[in-house]
Amino acid sequence: MKNLRRNFERYCFANRNKGIPNLMLYITLGNAVVYLITMFTGNAILYNLLCFSRAYILRGQIWRLITYPLTLMNSNILFMLITLLCYYSLGSAMERQWGTLKFNIFYFTGMVLMDVFGMVTGYPASVYYLNMSLFLGFATLYPDSGFLLFFIIPVKAWLFALVDLAIIFLGVFTPPYSIGNLFPLVALGNYFLFFGKDVLNVVPLSWQNWLRRLFKKKPKAASQPKIIHFKADNPPKQEKAYTHRCTVCGKTDLSDPDMEFRYCSKCEGDYEYCQDHLYTHKHVTKGGMDPRQANSNQEA
Repeated sequence: MKNLRRNFERYCFANRNKGIPNLMLYITLGNAVVYLITMFTGNAILYNLLCFSRAYILRGQIWRLITYPLTLMNSNILFMLITLLCYYSLGSAMERQWGTLKFNIFYFTGMVLMDVFGMVTGYPASVYYLNMSLFLGFATLYPDSGFLLFFIIPVKAWLFALVDLAIIFLGVFTPPYSIGNLFPLVALGNYFLFFGKDVLNVVPLSWQNWLRRLFKKKPKAASQPKIIHFKADNPPKQEKAYTHRCTVCGKTDLSDPDMEFRYCSKCEGDYEYCQDHLYTHKHVTKGGMDPRQANSNQEA
């Protein structure tokens, strides 16, 4: 599907100047002519000859399949003029952005979808939904464009588009349910086909980020590693520090608890001896040998 769309975009770009240039100008002028003749003559003959009717199409009036976009009507001439100018501006902006060929295909695709649905179900094709697809397409391409609501209040295009989409989807799910409820979705099929995922551009980026955070699955908290304590069969015994140690033989108060230890007052330094060597050791003096060293020499 992505390759098909990519090839279509390339083809339209390579042939962007082919097709009917200024298509919306001709459609706008056609609407104006039909409207003026109908309003000033008070006769709807021309309108009735151009509007969609499955019964008359089946009788041979096949031109109705392509002329119903010229049957836009409004009882107020000022609002009619503003509406026509608005849709002309929207269509022209899309044609400049896309090129003539792609815009032509977009508009005629909407017509064909409504023609098929109307012929199958009997529901009359409506220029209202065709023009709405134009507005939604423009709002998706230029979401930050502004419109004046009641000619006073500035409103962004994306907000109008969201309201229109909400009304359409509410109509689809509003009883009584019938095949006609699907007509708006089919009529706007060209919009959904051409924009695909880009429909989300109607929603402001800040809203998109908020919705992503709202519906994003929270990652599961990493489970703490389970610590297993193994009990040793024969844990090593920690040796207690001794308090006294003989300088000569190395006995301690731990190895021989009954042994008495004393410091020698004649040795220069803190030298401690057991009872066996307290009186037999060689005194340590300046220039003399350390008894620990002497003992090691004797053992060697």
